[in-house]
Amino acid sequence: MKLEMRGQMRLEQQMKLAPHMIQSMEILQLPLLALQERIEQELNSNPVLEADESAEQEDTAPETTAEPEIQTEPKAGSAEDYKGDDRLDEEVRDYIEHRDDYPRPRSDEPDPKLAAINNTAALPQSLHDYLEEQWRMVEADEPVKKAGSMIIDYIDDKGYLSVRLEQLHNKDRTDFTLEDLQKAILLIQKLDPPGVGARDLRECLLIQINQSNEDVSFETALVTNHLEDMLENRLPDIAKKMNCSVEDVNHAIVRLSKFDTSPGLQIGRNHNHPITADVIVEYSEETGDYTVRLVEDGLPRLRISDDYVKMASGDKVGESAKQFLQNNIRSAQWIIDAIQQRKNTLLKVTRSIVNRQREFFERGQLYLKPLPMAKVAEDVGVHIATVSRAVAGKYMQFESSILPLRKFFSGGIEDTQGNEKSWEAIRGKLQEIIDAEDKSKPLSDDQIKSKLTEAGITGLARRTIAKYRGIMKIPPARLRKKY
Repeated sequence: MKLEMRGQMRLEQQMKLAPHMIQSMEILQLPLLALQERIEQELNSNPVLEADESAEQEDTAPETTAEPEIQTEPKAGSAEDYKGDDRLDEEVRDYIEHRDDYPRPRSDEPDPKLAAINNTAALPQSLHDYLEEQWRMVEADEPVKKAGSMIIDYIDDKGYLSVRLEQLHNKDRTDFTLEDLQKAILLIQKLDPPGVGARDLRECLLIQINQSNEDVSFETALVTNHLEDMLENRLPDIAKKMNCSVEDVNHAIVRLSKFDTSPGLQIGRNHNHPITADVIVEYSEETGDYTVRLVEDGLPRLRISDDYVKMASGDKVGESAKQFLQNNIRSAQWIIDAIQQRKNTLLKVTRSIVNRQREFFERGQLYLKPLPMAKVAEDVGVHIATVSRAVAGKYMQFESSILPLRKFFSGGIEDTQGNEKSWEAIRGKLQEIIDAEDKSKPLSDDQIKSKLTEAGITGLARRTIAKYRGIMKIPPARLRKKY
């Protein structure tokens, strides 16, 4: 077999994004809170970028005014304005060259960073740590204490023991026995929060029932013997088996609803993230039209430091320092332009949404129309991917509601009158029908389909209605029935 090397020419096209284009796409995709964090990072990492705290934020113009344009010409304070200027801020240069010689703050002076750390709220205590803290105060034999610590390690976030006790006992272990585990689980189930350490829903409810000071013998019998029937809403069967009325069963269910079926979630880290509106849509009585403005609270006005620009354009600093400053000036200008581009794009996209979904803003949820992103992209004059990035994770405030921008983009169908109905509007109508039904005779999916047909919404299969019901967390008819 003969090996040889040969040269070959090939013509191909490749698209490579410049760093500032990648940065612009990243900035565009950031919601308000993430943008605030990104700006803070840039201010900390780029010495030539600074926040103009003295300047007041300008109000974003409503949609009736001309669109703001991105400034591409050199701004005041950029390197082009200072070419040929030999003057140099001596204090700044002296600090840069000899900053290590400057004295550090004395230990008795207040440290703002330390003060910020001291004023920061501590992380919430986990369920495991909370139970361990209580378990250390429990009086029990040493083997039971060790067995209890082992059990706590296997209690999940909802407060349930996720394994069987037999699995925790190893025949080779001599520090505790299966009997010690059984004693420990009974003690753990007396800890706070009530119901913790249960192995299933029935045991969780019974633990809380037994800790009640009221007469709960009826509820105890109901949970012990008829939990499955209760979960399936078979109340007449329960009443017949317990020789009581359906009203008695309903009253017991109301009392049981006060107990927590996931007690462990009362303790631990809160994973809910705050939602902040990025744009505000308001109705103007004067113009009779809707205005759109950006939420810019907490966003500082960024600028490039004049002192560093002079230093970078002068002749009194070394080439390495000058190159460092020029790179940072370029990076600062990129981030400023990217933020301005984000503002322009978000404004244009929101204005297009308002224009195309005007009936929604005037008449409500049931009048939301199907809106492909391609139509908004055409209005704005950008690629559809830009629209997708612009609305990702962002919210609109309208009247007393905060709505995700993606809510306005969905498919749909035409009703019998030729009007377009989005899937969101159809789900809203479905909710309206179920809210108005007779709870003693709840509607089946076929009956809901008939109601939607009467409203002009045709072409929906029963399985589609069942699917929407599941998405909206609406139970089937047999579980919605009230006795």
